[in-house]
Amino acid sequence: MDLIGIIFILYLLLLLGVGVWTYRFNKTQEDYLLAGRKLGPWVTAFSERASGESAWLLLALPGAAIAVGLGEAWTVIGIISGITASWFLIAQKLREETEKYNALTIPEYLHRRFNDPSNVIRLFSAIIIAFFFMFYVSAQFHASGKVLSSLFDLSPVNGITIGAAVIIIYTLMGGFFAVAWTDLLQGILMIGTLVILPIAGFIELQESGISLSANLENADQLLGKNNASYFMGESGIAALMVALGGLSWGLGYLGQPHLVIRYMAIRDSREVRQARTVAILWALPGITGAFLIGLVALQYFGVDHFYQVMANGELEMVTDVEQAMPLLATELLPPILAGLFISGAVAAMMSTADSQLLVSTSAVTEDFVHQFLGIKLSDKSLVTLSRVTIVLLGLIAFGIAMLSEIQDKKIFSVVSYAWSGLGSTFGPVLVLTLWWKKITRQGVIAGLLTGFVTTIAWANIPGLQSLMTERLTSFVLAFFAVVVVSMNTQRNRKNED
Repeated sequence: MDLIGIIFILYLLLLLGVGVWTYRFNKTQEDYLLAGRKLGPWVTAFSERASGESAWLLLALPGAAIAVGLGEAWTVIGIISGITASWFLIAQKLREETEKYNALTIPEYLHRRFNDPSNVIRLFSAIIIAFFFMFYVSAQFHASGKVLSSLFDLSPVNGITIGAAVIIIYTLMGGFFAVAWTDLLQGILMIGTLVILPIAGFIELQESGISLSANLENADQLLGKNNASYFMGESGIAALMVALGGLSWGLGYLGQPHLVIRYMAIRDSREVRQARTVAILWALPGITGAFLIGLVALQYFGVDHFYQVMANGELEMVTDVEQAMPLLATELLPPILAGLFISGAVAAMMSTADSQLLVSTSAVTEDFVHQFLGIKLSDKSLVTLSRVTIVLLGLIAFGIAMLSEIQDKKIFSVVSYAWSGLGSTFGPVLVLTLWWKKITRQGVIAGLLTGFVTTIAWANIPGLQSLMTERLTSFVLAFFAVVVVSMNTQRNRKNED
């Protein structure tokens, strides 16, 4: 085993150690799900960023930059804008509101905020969270398989199994305490990867006589995607659709349950401003760096390293573009640094998967079993139930990851699906709940259903995605549904009065 592999194994053992150490802090359901609302601003900011930027940032986004080229720059702008908007629009108000209503989860907050006697809001929210997070967690497991496969020459199936086991075990033991504190370390590793690796790449490329523009033109000729154009060679309405498709990634940040619970867990709403500054300063170089890693890999290896025209004339991917980051780190960096940065890639997956497992678990145990079904359990029993649920949900996500590997699905597409579903379902509802006084219970239910149904329909009906991504369509329609139904409800009440 080489030095990179040894460093990686030591890192995984450290994560498991944190889970064991934080086991003793989880005495109540609030401790397990929100770390007792005791997180400081730095831990909150790094935890939110590490959880927000999962495997797709270090694997899928560089891969998309190779496959799409400069057109993926709109995604970078959309992500940074979305992060900034979420911290300004959601963070402080949600922290204050959830404490006011003594809510541990988003479904519980919406239920109590609108005094929903039917329990429909709580039930729909819990189902939606559990459904989409199974796909999202599976993407992290799938990504761990790719990294472990390239690092230890394992089969992707074995890599997925090892990654899933580590994530489930330390989340199972440590709860949100373990998640938050490991996120701090993982956020540091991730930003190091996203800043240092592209800089090292550009320094190395100064010695070569191959320019980025030349490689983009070669990619144009081979892939036929106009990689050297920010609008992918389109003009007019089609060019606008290209830009909006990338920018729409930002909308999802307004409603991701595994991110907004970070706002709920900070110890004082007055510390949100400091945490917001740290998070935005992380995002600016971090998101840009992921995009640049893809462009540097394209320039360093060349498009022929990833794609080749086969004897039958068909284009085939010969090296997975979503492995560009670990390949580049291994080539350019000293083994110790490469080992740390590849660990950072797995950190990205774990920091998201553990958060999503916890949020899914809270939806099942707190919102469905404890509140919706009304089963009274002690704090100790609730924590035990949460741990059992984590194992069950983790196994389901593991099965989906295995299926994705068999079907050769890209991480980017799976994440896009789950991101759209969660962002469009909860984003419009949260923004309007916190900022619009006329929103009603019926409007919230309409928004939840519209975001959920539109995402599933738009992503699975052939031809619709070529018109516009489901990330934008489902968010706009859900926002429109909340407003229209709320206004109609208000009007009907006035008429009855």
